[in-house]
Amino acid sequence: MFSLSQKSLYVEPLDLWIDSLRSQERCYVSHGHSDHAREHRTLVTTPNTARICCARFARRAERAPVTFEEHAFNEPWEERDHRLTLFSAGHVLGSAQLMIEGERGSFVYTGDFKLRDSLTVEPPEVKRCDVVLMECTYGRPQYVFPPHDEVAAQMVAFARETLEGDAVPVFFAYSLGKAQEAMAILGRAGLPLTVHGAVETLAQVYEACGVTLPPYARYHAETFDLRSVLIWPPGGKALPKALRNKPVRTAVLTGWSLDRSALFRYGTERGFALSDHADYPALLQYVERAQPRKVLLNHGWRDFVYRLRALGIDAEYMEDHAQLSLF
Repeated sequence: MFSLSQKSLYVEPLDLWIDSLRSQERCYVSHGHSDHAREHRTLVTTPNTARICCARFARRAERAPVTFEEHAFNEPWEERDHRLTLFSAGHVLGSAQLMIEGERGSFVYTGDFKLRDSLTVEPPEVKRCDVVLMECTYGRPQYVFPPHDEVAAQMVAFARETLEGDAVPVFFAYSLGKAQEAMAILGRAGLPLTVHGAVETLAQVYEACGVTLPPYARYHAETFDLRSVLIWPPGGKALPKALRNKPVRTAVLTGWSLDRSALFRYGTERGFALSDHADYPALLQYVERAQPRKVLLNHGWRDFVYRLRALGIDAEYMEDHAQLSLF
């Protein structure tokens, strides 16, 4: 039995929770973003995600310690007559999809994923399966992201033009994933980088896991170099102290920048479609490559169900408290 309750997934035959937002005895965590990663007594994940979670949980060390059960990509293990395998989701460093195989077939939970390669994340994979539960964040046809190289070139051009105009370019990017990708893009172009403390903490984890990042400095108000590019979490869009009353130009890094209202909504001058998620064509490509007999959807547009059904695909959006006998 497979169930969705309070937006948390539970696989009864394995007594295993998946990306639960409540603390559980044992839970599989697909990646380190806070809307998926919580402190559980035993956290099942990849080695790189374990390192990211250790860094993110560090401030709460006084709580009960978390035990990590680590599994490398494509190294399956047996559990209660089932075979479990983690494989790359390409979302952020360490992000994994979960395949569960049993006598009744195979099931894949994608978690958040993308199919295009990036500079700082393990290459994504797709495996054939009988049933897939996939996110559909950008499950509408208008969400078609430009090629990665094109977005990177636009980001570099914006940064250079801003610096040449004696202003500071500020890129708002999530501290895990998008910030490190932005660092790699801008640093490759030889641009000097300054990053928020939270970005630095996770950049250090990336480097410890073998990801090469360009030189960068941690932001300090007293020593900030006005001739550098600043990478800042979107949750802190109030400009830092060193930039008050200084000329700045701001940009947000998100797939939602394709929306007409994006710049107004984010309060920035520019938006660049650098996303950690699959766009609409990639969602369709995933289904085509996985060849499932059943597609279950969550975390996205419900009408993506009807777009799949129009293509002859058996699709269903997983509602809260839904139960399915898959295993």
